[in-house]
Amino acid sequence: MLLAVNIGNTNINVGLFQGSKILRRYSIPTVAGKNKAVVKLFRNIFSKYSFDNTVICSVVPEQAKILSNVLKRLSSKQPMVVGKNINVPIKNRYRIPTQLGQDRLVNAYAVSKLYAAPLIVVDFGTTVTFDAVSRKKEYLGGMILPGLRVSLKSLAKHTALLPDLKLKRPREFIGRSTQDCMLSGAFYGLAALTESLIKKIKDKIGEKALVIGTGGDIELISKYCRVFDKIDRDLTLKGLNLLNKKGGE
Repeated sequence: MLLAVNIGNTNINVGLFQGSKILRRYSIPTVAGKNKAVVKLFRNIFSKYSFDNTVICSVVPEQAKILSNVLKRLSSKQPMVVGKNINVPIKNRYRIPTQLGQDRLVNAYAVSKLYAAPLIVVDFGTTVTFDAVSRKKEYLGGMILPGLRVSLKSLAKHTALLPDLKLKRPREFIGRSTQDCMLSGAFYGLAALTESLIKKIKDKIGEKALVIGTGGDIELISKYCRVFDKIDRDLTLKGLNLLNKKGGE
């Protein structure tokens, strides 16, 4: 069995794999430093299951270091960390390859193994990332945009009168209150931008490129954005499982 852990800016997502099958999923907010809820979650997991390996992918270095120590104490094994002691075996065309977030590289590797190239991955989380994979299954690069929550919080932070809103679907396209206008702008604006960027990326890498949507907010935005051929919220976790299998070959 494998314990796959994806540490994002907003949430820590956990998947328990047996072979290719994901048995359990967990999600808990990411916090700076050691958090009792995080420790409690993993103690509970290890009290019920034993794992052959643990693989971590993280965009929050401090949290990755802390969680690695927690998991080592619970399992008596050193977790494998993507980018540190496990590499993603895909050609990386980034100008400076080490600057690329490991989660984006894991996603690119996952789709290259699961689907026919060329491919576009759109990950809706704290940020929205677009990543392109060529016909040769090489990682080409992409784009980074503010996510839904970041967009709304930015409006509230940098204006005098706009409120700090809880993220929820807009009630209507043409908003009839300040709150509805903000929600409509965030959702429909990001959806329209996504559709436009997908078209432009396809012009570059091929009109038949498959578009895979993932990330914590993908189910919220997918209703407003019709460009996805496949939605796979567990894509990063599946990529970690594929990396573990690759390492064991």
